[in-house]
Amino acid sequence: MSFFSSVKDMEFILASGSAVRQKMLRNAGFDFEICSADIDERSIQKDLESQDCSVAQIALALGIEKARFVAAKFPDKYVIGSDQMLVFEDHILNKSASLSQAKDKLLKLSGNTHHLISSAAIVKNDEVIWSHTDKADLVMRDLSERDIDDYLDKAGSDVLTSVGAYKLEEYGAWLFEKIEGDFFTILGFPLLPFLGFVKNS
Repeated sequence: MSFFSSVKDMEFILASGSAVRQKMLRNAGFDFEICSADIDERSIQKDLESQDCSVAQIALALGIEKARFVAAKFPDKYVIGSDQMLVFEDHILNKSASLSQAKDKLLKLSGNTHHLISSAAIVKNDEVIWSHTDKADLVMRDLSERDIDDYLDKAGSDVLTSVGAYKLEEYGAWLFEKIEGDFFTILGFPLLPFLGFVKNS
């Protein structure tokens, strides 16, 4: 059997509008449909936080909820749901709504360590058939306000699609001193474990 035959045997739907996740999967050889999950992520997050769930549990729960929402519309299809959370000083930081908020976030992260937790799940007919959560630790350089202004001028509003307000795969690499963790996890999807599941299915 061809190493890549399983890629064609499973019909996937990605429950995400993330261009980065779409690019990762396409670069790995997948053809898939896209159907973003219309769920109230922040409400679900707050509810889970009130139950003292860990950040990893919250990220995975959100990924599963996205997949389930879309799977209800597409019986017998494999639906991929995912989520990423940024943790700094034991607090979850959500996506910035403006470049001003992005600047404030980068000033806060400057010279410090933060963590990215990425989760993914596959749901078929409401059944979770695979899930995985991974974490990466990132140490940001001690940045001046001018450094951050220069970065945001260069990167533009595209950073608002990233929970950390940076694109590590682009100019964002300049912001970091040290990184421990899987590159794909940092981009927002634990790709290697996903490929392992597909290959062995």
